[in-house]
Amino acid sequence: MNSRQRLLIPLALLALYLIWGSTFLGMKFAIESFPPFLMAALRFLFAGGLLYALLRWRGASNPTLPQWGGAAIVGTLLLSVGNGGVAYAQQWVATGTAAMVIGTVPLWAVAFAGLWGQKPKRTEMLGNMLGMLGVLLLNMSSSLQASPLGAVVLLVAAMAWAFGSMWGRHLPMPQGAMASATQMICAGIVLLVMSAASGERMAGAPSDKALLSLAYLVMFGSFIAYSAYLYLLRTVRPALATSYAFVNPVVAMLLGTWLAHEHVGTQDLVALGIILASVLLVLPFNRRV
Repeated sequence: MNSRQRLLIPLALLALYLIWGSTFLGMKFAIESFPPFLMAALRFLFAGGLLYALLRWRGASNPTLPQWGGAAIVGTLLLSVGNGGVAYAQQWVATGTAAMVIGTVPLWAVAFAGLWGQKPKRTEMLGNMLGMLGVLLLNMSSSLQASPLGAVVLLVAAMAWAFGSMWGRHLPMPQGAMASATQMICAGIVLLVMSAASGERMAGAPSDKALLSLAYLVMFGSFIAYSAYLYLLRTVRPALATSYAFVNPVVAMLLGTWLAHEHVGTQDLVALGIILASVLLVLPFNRRV
C-alpha cells in the first residue's frame, strides 16, 4: 500500500460510514413527497449527469460500448435494484431497520466473491459471522414482521448490491470517476422505466424538506460516497469495501431516533456494540485485494 492509498482508503471508508449511514434518513424524508423509484431516478440522473459532464469537460474520453454495457449491469444491480429497493421498502420500514437488513451485504459479498475464486480470510469470516449476529439481534426488535414485503425487498436489494459489487470487478468498466458517472446514468434510466411501469405519480408539489433531502442524496450520497465505494472495490478486499454495512445501521438508527423519533431499545444498543466489534475484524489495512 503506497502513501496515497494510506490516505484515501480511510477517507473513503469514513465517507461510506457516515454519509451512507445518513442517506437512509435522507431517502425517508425524500419519499414523503417523491415516489420511491422516481426519487431514486432523479437522484442518480442528476448526480451521474453532473459528474459525466464535469469529467468530459476536463478531457475524459467517452467510455467504449463494452464499458457502457458493464456500467449498465453494475448500475442496475447496485443502484436500481439495490438502492431503489431500499427506497421502495422505506415506505413501510423504519430507517434503522432498513440499514440493518442491508447490513447483510458483506456476508453475501464474501459468498459471491467465491464464485470468482476469492476465498475469505478467517478473520473476515469471523467478522461477518459476528456482524450477522448483531444484525439478527437488531432484527428481533425491528418492524420487519409488520411488513413482509418490505423485508423481502430489502433482502433482494442486499443480495443484488453484493452480487453486482463482486461481478463488477470482472466486467469492462470506465476508469476512475467515469465508472461512477456511467453507472448512475444507466441506473437512473432503468429506475425511470421502473417508475413508469409501476404507475408512480407525484401527489403534489414536493416539500422543502424533500427537496433538500434529494439534493443531499445527489451531492453527498451519490456524487461523493458512491465514487468512494467504487474506489474501495478496486483497491481493497470485499470484506473491507462492504464493511460500511455494519456501521450504517449505527448511524441510521441514531439519526432516526434523533430526527425521526424512532425507538431504540437496550437490545438494539447491545447489537450495535457487536456490529462495531465486527468491523474491527474486517479492516485489514495492510492487505490489498
